[in-house]
Amino acid sequence: MKIKLKNLGALIFLIVFVSCAIHKIDKSKQFSEDLVGKPEWQNMLNYTLELHKKSTHPAEWPFDYEWEEIGPGYCYAPAFGHWDIVHQIFDALVYDEDHALKQLLNDLKNQEPSGMIPGSIWMPGGTENREKATWNKDTQGHPPVWIVAADDYISHNPNDSHLNYFYQALVRQLKWFENNRKAEGEGFFYNDILLKEWESGIDEGVRFDEPGLGAWACIDATSHVYMMYEYAEKWSKLLKLNCFHFTERKRELKSFINDSLYSVSDSMYYDVWAIKNKAMRHLVIENFWPLIAGIADKSVADCLIDRYLLDKSCFFTCHPVPSVSISDPKFELRMWRGPTWNSMTYWIARGCVKYGRIYAAKLILEKALDKTAEQYKKTGTIWEFYNPFDGDQNLLTRKPGTSCTTPCRDYLGHNPLVAMAALYETIIKNNHQK
Repeated sequence: MKIKLKNLGALIFLIVFVSCAIHKIDKSKQFSEDLVGKPEWQNMLNYTLELHKKSTHPAEWPFDYEWEEIGPGYCYAPAFGHWDIVHQIFDALVYDEDHALKQLLNDLKNQEPSGMIPGSIWMPGGTENREKATWNKDTQGHPPVWIVAADDYISHNPNDSHLNYFYQALVRQLKWFENNRKAEGEGFFYNDILLKEWESGIDEGVRFDEPGLGAWACIDATSHVYMMYEYAEKWSKLLKLNCFHFTERKRELKSFINDSLYSVSDSMYYDVWAIKNKAMRHLVIENFWPLIAGIADKSVADCLIDRYLLDKSCFFTCHPVPSVSISDPKFELRMWRGPTWNSMTYWIARGCVKYGRIYAAKLILEKALDKTAEQYKKTGTIWEFYNPFDGDQNLLTRKPGTSCTTPCRDYLGHNPLVAMAALYETIIKNNHQK
């Protein structure tokens, strides 16, 4: 049985930022009849909606509302959170705003007094037969990108009373980052660099292969905290509060990222240790967060898009965008060390739109959705991550030496496919050209 859509969502974009706009449609229609995106995507999109339905459970501790797990095929299911839930929220903003709001509230519910928002919350049951929900309460957070989903929600619900709640949670989390993830000098880090707990979401990423790294500025963490200051500034103004501190810190971080984490010779952003040592530089998806966050100057953003994202020898593969450039010597068909994650492709598309590169966003989204739909037709599932060469999914490896060595099937956490199709549809309807 197919899920009936409550809303037909489309991400309406401006040059400076991207916000969501939801348009009501006849709830009696099937998703495929509304043609969000190309006809050949519809079976895949309907299956994705079925997975959202299957993954949603009644409210139970520690959540106040119905909660959505990462996906029924996740090898460590059931689990909630990390940045997976944010990607699921992007989808829900299209088909059920109320459900999206509830997931945001669930995500913030267990924020610690320190301000840390926990990463994955492991729910009862599963292959490990957990008796109760458990999670790390002090050393492992997750990328604070929930603020983008919250802002999308607020953008088309401007009178919603939850803005102040979101704002207070953001301020507390900012304090936690300042107190616990401040890098030596300027910038911020994820504890991947010290503990290998992968709170960045990039498990076993190639950037952290070298031993002896310290609490040094990471390009992704620093960009994410910049985004936190940006939204704290924006929400302060909406709430008519003083935003001077947020404005100043945003300006300082932007200068640091563009001055100290950018290589003019490579036209690329890197972690601070890779700026200092060329031998440690790698072309990875994390380097594009300044593009996604709107930190890069327009000329720099255009170069990132043209020189790397649209280059078939780098990131414009059959299924874009690979987590490591196919030109990089570290590239391999293993989890975050080469395969494509649709969530990152979606973030990249939003970044392209932010800089007015609408045609680039269209190309990237269309190619990714085409290949995801083709794999669904072949295999009957939504995969955790994808072969960038559009080859056999069984060639991919996850985490060798663990109980989960292949990409998970029926996995939602990194597949905001409905949101991707909605953004693509908006681009087409607005008839944007290169």
